[in-house]
Amino acid sequence: MRLLIVEDDRKLADFVARGLRAERFAVDIAGDGLEGQRYLDAYQYDLLIVDLMLPKLGGGELLRRLRRIRSTLPVLVLTARDATDDKVKQFEAGADDYLTKPFDFAELLVRVKALLRRAPVERTDVLRIADLELNRLTQQVRRGSQRIDLTAKEYAVLEYLMSSAGRVFSRTMILEHVWDQSFEGATNIVDVYVRYLRRKIDEPFPVGLIHTVRGVGYCVRAADEIHDPGQV
Repeated sequence: MRLLIVEDDRKLADFVARGLRAERFAVDIAGDGLEGQRYLDAYQYDLLIVDLMLPKLGGGELLRRLRRIRSTLPVLVLTARDATDDKVKQFEAGADDYLTKPFDFAELLVRVKALLRRAPVERTDVLRIADLELNRLTQQVRRGSQRIDLTAKEYAVLEYLMSSAGRVFSRTMILEHVWDQSFEGATNIVDVYVRYLRRKIDEPFPVGLIHTVRGVGYCVRAADEIHDPGQV
């Protein structure tokens, strides 16, 4: 899952990003409101963490602009403003949660996970394709009765592929969703991680679920759903 932090205190943003990345999230950081707006326009995020007092474009205005075009993205306001009027104003503008500074990272993480669980409404906590199951709450993956241990990036790639069963994702789409903006590698890193996944998800079992669509990308679906001879 991919999160955006819009925070002008770089030390604080880096601290939060490190903690979230340790929890298997891809995280981008924007240092001002206008940069945050550009990121939101360019990429698809699962959650936004935004400060209110930002240079160039305030967090409140960024939130109002977001709500005019994307009403379902969960938003956690992270700010030093603790007055009740400020909280009410941001909730009325469309914030889903509000956390004041200073804060404990454990509390922020609990709030992030709670927001991701309840929005958007179409999100499901357990993804299943054939006998492959991925639990977003526990971050456990099983195939049949066997638990499969994945690294953080392996899990992120698999979750993205399973988020829309049968949909073909290009290498660029996977790269942009799973790796954050600090990553400067080429799209062939996606091929490497798909190979890692196949060794754990497919090779020990009689039926493969991870399929290559030549010239396009990858998808996860049951073998009996494969009809195109260009898919292997």
